[in-house]
Amino acid sequence: MARERQGTWQRVTRGGYVATPVAGRARALATIVGVHERLTAPHWFSHESAAVVWGLPTWRTPRVTHLRQGSRPSARRDPRVLRHSGDVDLQLMTTVHGLPVTGLTLTLVDCARTLAPLDALVVADAALRAGADRDSALAMLDSSRGRPGVARARAVIELADDGAESARESATRFVLLRGGLPCPQTQVPVMTRLGTFWADLGWEEWKLLVEYDGLAKYSSPDDLVREKRRRDAIAEVGCRTLHVVKEDLLAPAQLCARVRRLLPPDIQPVRRPCLII
Repeated sequence: MARERQGTWQRVTRGGYVATPVAGRARALATIVGVHERLTAPHWFSHESAAVVWGLPTWRTPRVTHLRQGSRPSARRDPRVLRHSGDVDLQLMTTVHGLPVTGLTLTLVDCARTLAPLDALVVADAALRAGADRDSALAMLDSSRGRPGVARARAVIELADDGAESARESATRFVLLRGGLPCPQTQVPVMTRLGTFWADLGWEEWKLLVEYDGLAKYSSPDDLVREKRRRDAIAEVGCRTLHVVKEDLLAPAQLCARVRRLLPPDIQPVRRPCLII
């Protein structure tokens, strides 16, 4: 259409346009809304699409829109919409921000079954933090035992931790877990002369902390001063802190080696094949 050619409108799905160019999660959400507006049969957004609607972080921006529906899809399909047809348990469905979606726990299970391990752990951590029930999720997997992705999903959900406060923190923990290191605690309390601070990850018994440092932490010079005082106070009580930035996540073997050098030498690696594709 003319407005699309002129660049004043952007197409996000079949028959769906936005007046302001959008990208990333905003585009994914705009696409979901566009798909919802054109569908007439009962449907519920699922998998990563439901995660976006719920406001859960995703490691990668979803490229397709997932939805569940009881009826079979028509022959005229949109290749950017992945439909999961079959029986729909209405008790597991809900509405969020006016959009029909799978419930939080089912969203967790769907993502854990179908996403790559890192992506799945990011969603799983956030879903638990938002209120998804781990035991209910594992029970859902028990009822699907033997189906593709169930064993890996169970392992990911068992490793998930609602203490992770960001996708990068989840990714840092994922690297350590996949590298065979002992499972770290999240939100480790450290009592200092300045009060109690909370480290992203760590092992209290060895006074070893791991912190993910993003640029959002330091928006002003005052932030830098506060962070320096915090680091000094933590060091004074005998804790060692290893700081991680986004580039470290691109070199997982090196990051794990740095952490391993600070752990007791008799720590044995833990095999977690579920985290390796």
